[in-house]
Amino acid sequence: MKTPNGFSFSGVAAGIKPHRKDLALVVSDVPCAAAGCFTVNRACAAPVRDARARLPREDIRAVVINSGNANALTGPLGLEDVQTVHQAVGAALGIDPSLIVSASTGVIGMRLPVHKIADAAPALVQQLDADPLPAAEAILTTDTRVKMASRTIHLHGREVTLSAICKGSGMIAPQLATMIAVIVTDCAISAAALDRALKAAMEPSFNNLTVDDDMSTNDAVFALANGRAGNPRICDPGPDFEALSAALRDLCVELAREIAADGEGATRLIEVTVRGAPSTAIARDLAKSIAGSSLVKAAMFGADPNWGRILATVGARAGSQGFDVHPEAATVTLQGVVVYRREPVQNDPIALRRHLREPEVKVEVALDAGDDAATAWGCDLSYDYVKINADYSSLIVPGPDGGVAKDDRLGNYSPAFKVSLLVEALSYISRFAGKRCVIQYGGAAMGKESLKKAFCEDVNLLRSVGLKPIVVHGGGPEDAHTAEMLGKDLVALLNRHGSHAVGVSGKDGGLLRAKRLAAQSGPDAAQPGEITSVNGAFLELLIQQGYVPVISPIGIGDDGQSYHLDADAAACAVATALGVEKLLYLSDGAGILEGGELLSELSAAALREKVDAGVITGGMLARARAILSAIDGGVRQVHVIDGRTPHSLIAELFTERGVGTLVTRG
Repeated sequence: MKTPNGFSFSGVAAGIKPHRKDLALVVSDVPCAAAGCFTVNRACAAPVRDARARLPREDIRAVVINSGNANALTGPLGLEDVQTVHQAVGAALGIDPSLIVSASTGVIGMRLPVHKIADAAPALVQQLDADPLPAAEAILTTDTRVKMASRTIHLHGREVTLSAICKGSGMIAPQLATMIAVIVTDCAISAAALDRALKAAMEPSFNNLTVDDDMSTNDAVFALANGRAGNPRICDPGPDFEALSAALRDLCVELAREIAADGEGATRLIEVTVRGAPSTAIARDLAKSIAGSSLVKAAMFGADPNWGRILATVGARAGSQGFDVHPEAATVTLQGVVVYRREPVQNDPIALRRHLREPEVKVEVALDAGDDAATAWGCDLSYDYVKINADYSSLIVPGPDGGVAKDDRLGNYSPAFKVSLLVEALSYISRFAGKRCVIQYGGAAMGKESLKKAFCEDVNLLRSVGLKPIVVHGGGPEDAHTAEMLGKDLVALLNRHGSHAVGVSGKDGGLLRAKRLAAQSGPDAAQPGEITSVNGAFLELLIQQGYVPVISPIGIGDDGQSYHLDADAAACAVATALGVEKLLYLSDGAGILEGGELLSELSAAALREKVDAGVITGGMLARARAILSAIDGGVRQVHVIDGRTPHSLIAELFTERGVGTLVTRG
């Protein structure tokens, strides 16, 4: 992401949270015009009270943000803690503490561990860099991903850049800021003009955003402009002010959409547009009401085209607010499909549900009451939202050093919940005792440390309940040595988690016999090959001794040459040779898709028809052919699951429907 001249960023782990970055810093090398927008919650946090009283102004140098602790409803001591943070960071930067503003996010009602922040301040300053990613990571709470954006415009021949980091996932209500964001620009602009532009950018962006209609105590948006672009300073309305305002507005809209898509437990972004309203204010009010309706959100989670809930929300809001709006005269469109036009419109329900399962759902309500329009953003309401927020503070425990941790042990839940959970889990466990399962492991699951750790934990758990896993790893190696090194790394990680793994190259013991498929592409590259046979007896020895074989897809030819094998095909061949009941492929996607919709279950015959008809394309085509070969070879079930999701192996084996696409023999 492009960043403006003169700004630097850092993010460190101060120990407020147990295992993640939790302290961020954004600094300008020269004084900045600064403005802010803040929550209107009367229970606002101490850093909000401090910053709101001091902005806008012309000389701010830095913003410091902590996550894990909101410093909200902490009384007079909360404001004292804000000053202590400013003093510590100011001393590390060598600047006056009054030139710093701050924000906090996390658990409400706990005293901020300022000594941790003070201790981390020197490292925070030492690690300042042009890359905003560490700072963007450090401000996250229940977010599942970082949120950053940038824009570039030209003013009088000078390139002006705007960049932002933000966080937001829950406690998102459509009232002013609705999250924490820091927007920086090298534009030369007065604090008063920047303040006007920032406030104007709120209405079409963050003010039209809702996740749960619960307003946070800590919402804040900061804008800093250091003038390093060298454009003529903007003080008054005019073309330059309009250009900057448009870029700022566009930037905020992108971030608002990102927050909605990452709403707590969300599976899809909902964009609601209301047209034909008596005024923009009424259109915005109705759009936000639809996006915030629990019934509408729940319907979107279930891919239910329930336009009745949408019009009921319009009617309720119009009635309670006295809007001159008549829902029965409206037209409702879902994903471009008209479902109501003054009366219900008949559609193919299966096709419509398929469209509603897409990651972004567009809802449009065209009224017959005027010419104004507005758009709002929200997300669906999933089971996970309740889980996240039911547990959020009840499982948070303060540490003796002032940090916080989550105590998510099973013992904290009700006896009824534990009994039902254990009964269900034990019924699945009994099915797998003594069974064998081949797992093809690669892609994103192999490239991210947290996913690798989750995979190894899953394999160990599967082994502990009696399942006998065999792993074939991928990773797209260029040569045999690289493939074998990947295998050794995986074996080491599995053994650290107690899996009793052993690394096996396909060359060892003639495990994977192969022949040449094409000419060698380089002096050190393994030649592409295809499997001719599998030494199942060799694998049987390892399995009988209690090992978890981890197989590198390198074959050995009768000519003594090494051959690089397709990992999907290798997993298929191993599964067939061992006669396993189940073959699992970890994918970089949700599973097998048709027209953008996940196919959760299908027979081998149905999959073959889709392959022959050209429905399955791209990288999934080779995998589909391997799946069919495995089924033809006697494997009962093949499951393609999303390797980007932690513990997807456990979800597949120990839940009724699992995740991804299940292909069965019948």
